[in-house]
Amino acid sequence: MPNPRLTGLGTGLFSVLVTVTLGWLDRLLLGSSQTAYGVLFLPVCLLCGLWVRRADLFAAPVVVPIAFAVGILPLAKDGDGPVARLVALATALATQVGWLYGGTLLAALTVLVRRVVLVARRRRATVRRWRRA
Repeated sequence: MPNPRLTGLGTGLFSVLVTVTLGWLDRLLLGSSQTAYGVLFLPVCLLCGLWVRRADLFAAPVVVPIAFAVGILPLAKDGDGPVARLVALATALATQVGWLYGGTLLAALTVLVRRVVLVARRRRATVRRWRRA
């Protein structure tokens, strides 16, 4: 499995591009199944949490909700104008909020675990240096 390290901006671009692609594929192949989109959103959140670099760990839980909102645009029902489109987007977000919160929580837990492991490694390295001295 690849082990890329994305910056905060790279994580945002990755998640937006993948979710928009998933949204359009969902619309074309499944007929706008928002539940399928939500299920496919969860691995994107996990990958964002795993692939973001250490210095930008807390960017992943911030960018995934934005990516969800942008990616669900193709799935929102078409309207007769910008106001109808905005209402359709708000409705889609309101009905799929469980997937949004679940994905955000998944990304947050992933980066939190990574941060705890990182701090533990640093602490062990510091203890080893003190024992050698």
